[in-house]
Amino acid sequence: MMRRFEDARILMYSHDTFGLGHLRRCRTIAHSLVEDYRGLNILIISGATIAGAFDYRARVDFVKIPSVIKLHNGDYTSLDRHIELDETLKMRQAIIRHTAETFKPDIFIVDKEPMGLRGEVEETLTYLKAHGTTLVLGLREVMDAPHLLEAEWKRRDTMRKIEQYYDTIWVYGPPDFYDPLTELDVPPAVRERMNFVGFLQRSVPREELPGHKPQGDYILVTTGGGGDGADLIHDVIHAYQQDPELTHKALIVLGPYMPVKKREKLIRKGSKIPYIKIIEFDNRMEELIAGAKGVVAMGGYNTYCEILSFDKPALIVPRIQPREEQLIRARRAAELGLIEMLLPDEAEDPLRLAAALRALPYREPPSKSGANGLRLEGLVHISEIVGRWLDRPSSDHLNIVKKSS
Repeated sequence: MMRRFEDARILMYSHDTFGLGHLRRCRTIAHSLVEDYRGLNILIISGATIAGAFDYRARVDFVKIPSVIKLHNGDYTSLDRHIELDETLKMRQAIIRHTAETFKPDIFIVDKEPMGLRGEVEETLTYLKAHGTTLVLGLREVMDAPHLLEAEWKRRDTMRKIEQYYDTIWVYGPPDFYDPLTELDVPPAVRERMNFVGFLQRSVPREELPGHKPQGDYILVTTGGGGDGADLIHDVIHAYQQDPELTHKALIVLGPYMPVKKREKLIRKGSKIPYIKIIEFDNRMEELIAGAKGVVAMGGYNTYCEILSFDKPALIVPRIQPREEQLIRARRAAELGLIEMLLPDEAEDPLRLAAALRALPYREPPSKSGANGLRLEGLVHISEIVGRWLDRPSSDHLNIVKKSS
């Protein structure tokens, strides 16, 4: 039976400078929690330019902060070229703080960036900690190559701040798959707060849209947000051009952040191949993955969870710079026999990629690998934890914030 909490509130923060991963992860957790607990309201603060293109369940809403884009060299710029980055960051910081003050959350969940983009949530963390809000840092199971993460966190004094502010750290993966803080100097107090909740299971939306999925069998090619996905899609089209025996139907999803010139070029190239259908974006990727015979992807966190959730044979061609997160995840998953991996330079060989694409629909699904890296218990565990917190006697009307305000 669904439990009820009167006016419980969770605030989530997703900085979203590149791609859709953070927002999609927050939305998955939010939808699962409001399904489990009546009376719970969740607000997601997001910098994603297309935050409004997704549907949100009742009692889940979002606040859009001005968008900042991450460039390929790792620098940031305002989406609105007329506004200086510093001004944009000041606006974002003020909106985040004001939202926290007026929403008065019982729990604040920060996705991946402990202090937010350029430290923009630190002030809000200070405010909420003083008002008794439970502060949660949510980390992907793979953050980046240890030496890169360590350098970045040392520069910003991040580890000390995590210890200072956060009550708990959720790692969105099982402990035996990968440790996001491996090889870092982690203080015992931080290590003790780490809770490996498991991968986040995905499911198909309850109301199916007629004609949404292609007819017949198809392999799905997806690069998530698509901002850095043009090379993989070019390589797939090239493989089809070079190998006349490659006749599986392929549905290619470019992603909303693919640069316009690259998108137009790929649509032109793909339109000459009868087996390929190209679409620009779909806000129901779960349905497309669930219906596919196999998935070709770069292996970001969400796509990987979907591959496991719907038990699909997968070929992963990871991005290897500026972050090594996809490479580390793909290597580990390939080691466990869950997916097949090709490095980007291997996928550039059209005949090698074509052979992998031809074999893909006949590959064993991840569940046949015998590996236990398939555990998808994250949403269940998060729900149990949140239920225990909201049940605490100290939160009579749930929230010290509300008592003191």
